Order: sequence, then structure tokens, then C-alpha cells
Amino acid sequence: MDKKEHIQATTPDQRAMSKWDMFATWIGANANNGTWYIGGVIAAVGLIKASTLLVIVGSVSYILLGLASYMGFKVGLPAMTLTRPSFGVKGSILPSIVNVIQFIGWAAINTFIAATSISLILKDILGWDNSSFHNQFSIIIGIVVMSILHLISISLGEKSVKWIERIGIILVIILVTWESIVVLKTVPFHDIVKWQPATKFQLPSGKIVDILAAFNLAWVTAAADFSRFTKDKQAATTASFLGANIGLFWFAFIGLIATIATAITINKFDPNNADPSTIAAKLGLGILAMLVIVITSTTANAVNLMAAGSALTNIFHRLKLTPALWIVTLIATVMTFIPVYIASFLTTFETFLDGIGMFLGPEIAIFLIDFFIIRKKNYQVDQFSKIKGAYWYSKGINPIAIVTWIIGVISYLGLNKLDWIINSVGATFPAMIITAVCYYLATKIIHK
Repeated sequence: MDKKEHIQATTPDQRAMSKWDMFATWIGANANNGTWYIGGVIAAVGLIKASTLLVIVGSVSYILLGLASYMGFKVGLPAMTLTRPSFGVKGSILPSIVNVIQFIGWAAINTFIAATSISLILKDILGWDNSSFHNQFSIIIGIVVMSILHLISISLGEKSVKWIERIGIILVIILVTWESIVVLKTVPFHDIVKWQPATKFQLPSGKIVDILAAFNLAWVTAAADFSRFTKDKQAATTASFLGANIGLFWFAFIGLIATIATAITINKFDPNNADPSTIAAKLGLGILAMLVIVITSTTANAVNLMAAGSALTNIFHRLKLTPALWIVTLIATVMTFIPVYIASFLTTFETFLDGIGMFLGPEIAIFLIDFFIIRKKNYQVDQFSKIKGAYWYSKGINPIAIVTWIIGVISYLGLNKLDWIINSVGATFPAMIITAVCYYLATKIIHK
């Protein structure tokens, strides 16, 4: 533990993010390739059921986002630093590691999808064939180009992130509106509504809920990284909730109908065709559509990399935010090469979601219960780095949080084996409830 570490809440001068900035940030966070791809994956239950689950899971998840955003606004500290009162000054390193891994992973996923678009653009312009050499070489060029764009987007920390979102969101709205019109002109909407996948491709409702929950809850663990710079409570909570939901519903719905439209057009449903680059190519949307995908990757990854970099600074206390952002961007670039050589992209994507989903829900349940119920929204900033202070617990770790987190993960794994859970509500939210109850009761009993 660095005894010289100094924790300072955001000052009034630093609170420069308006309601529009937060709104644009969270629309930009979800108006991206990964959200489109999620929409394509959940097409496996048809339009009506997928849309219904999308709205329900998104609304529940982003209520939690609003609560976590309020924490950042109220206390003025980054998201992972805010886990110190619940997990302990040193114990907070564990959720920080999860955050670094998951947001680097999301950045890599978005980068790979955008790199696929650049690959298709290159092959179209240069007239390359579909040989394995040209496919891999063009994707590698795409990864390098996207990584350079990401380094530019995070070069000035939260300032450059704010400006990339302001500019990016306008371009995204214009270009994706056009893209949506083209999709709906290609295939009549009533045909999309009636379409159902073959039985072998269908997924149970609980599986869809868990996929959506893993995607949405990731943002909850990064909410305070942005809301701590807001000017007022509404900007932190309402703007975050609305922006994230609009970005989610809009892009996942576009991915959903575009994937179904592609399945109808080529008379074949393949979940591996859910990524926007493949859909744009199959529907003949052209180079402009590919550029949309590149832009959305840049705006979304500005948020992903900011969250990963912020978490890294909670692990290495002397590391400043801007160098941390460069580090996580370079690591994300390396990770982007994984789906180039290993399995299908869909397999990589679903494995990633399954891996992070079991950790996120219980972690979120613990730090929200601790702030709003146990501590009644009252954290002492001067205790956040103090050895043997209020948040030191046992050698810097709160054993109650660690044990209940493990209980939550085990609950998730156990519930995932029950057919009625798989076919209904999924394992994520029940595991969160179990974790929250266990943490609350254990804290009350031990600290009575």
C-alpha cells in the first residue's frame, strides 16, 4: 500500500460535463458495433420477444447505472475507488482487475468489428480477393488503423473523450438514420416481424436475459468515472439513464432487424453474420455504412478505454490517468488479434460474455447496497486511503464483501444449471439478489 497516496474528490472547477455531455457520452457508449452485434445475437428468439427482453433488461440495468452515477456525483471519485468502502482499501483491487479485463475486452471486440469494416473497404478499393492472406492482412491493417484512432480519442483523458463524444454522436445519428432507412427499404418490416429462426438456432429466454445483462451491467461499474465530472444530479442520473437506454434500444434494434433482414434476403440465418460489417456487405450498403461502423467504434471505445484506464489507476496508485489510458489501449490492440486466429467471432464473443457475467452482477449488488443501504449515502473521502481507517477492515480487505461475492458467483453458476431459470429470468439478476441479501445480513450481524 502506498502510504503517500492522496485521494481527492472532483473539484467544482472540474465538474464541466453538462446534461448534454452525459447524454451524448452514454448514447455514444451504446451506439456502437457491440450493441449492434448483441441485437444480431438475440435475433435467435425473433423480433417481438427479443425487443421485449431488450427493453426490460435495459431498463432494469440502467436504473442501476443511474444509482452508480449518483455515487460518482455525490462523492466525486472514480468508480473503482468507490468500491473501497465495500471491498476494502486493498480489496478494491479485485473488482478493479475485473474492470480492466472487461473493458479492454470490450474495446478489443469493438475494434475487431470495426477492423472487419476497414478490411472490406480495403478489399473493395484495392480489388483484393477473399484469399486467407488478403483477409488476414486487411484485418491486421484495420486493427492498426482503429488503434491509432483510439489513441487519438483518449490522448487528453476525459477532455478528449468528451469532445470525441460530442462530435461522434452527431455523425452517428446522421449516418445510422440513413443506414436504418436502407435496411427497412430492403426488406418489408412486416416480413421481419413474422420471421422466426430454425429451432436449432433458437435460444431460451433466460440465456437472452443473461447475454443482455452481461452487456448492460458492464457500464454500471464505470458510471462514476464520468458522473463525477457532472455539474448537477440530473446530469449524472437522468441523462445517464436516458442516454444509455436510447443508445441500447436504437443500435440493438437496428442490429436485430438488420440480422433478420439479412437472413430473409439470403434465406439463411447464421448468428456469425450478426456483426454490422457482414450485414452491411450482404445488404449492399456500401463504403459509407462501413465508415459508420468505424466512427461508432471510436466513440464507444473512448468510454471503454476511459473505464479501463481509471480502474488501472486504482490498482497502481502512482499511475496517472493519461498514461493508464495509453497502456490499456495498447493491451486492447494486442487482444484484438485473438479472434483473428482462434475460433469464430461469435464463439469468442459469447465466451467473453459468459466469463464476465458471473462476476459483474454480484460486485454491483455489493457496492450499491453498501452505499445506499449500509452507509446511507455517506462516504468519508479522507478514509479512502487511510491505513487502519474506516475502510481498512482486515489488512485492507473486507472479508464480508469477498465471501458474498464468491457466494454470488457460485449462485450464478448453480442457477445456470436449472432449466426453469434458463427458460425464464436467467441467472444474473437472481444471483444479484442473493448477493445483496447475504452482504446486508452479514454486515448487520457482524457489525451490530
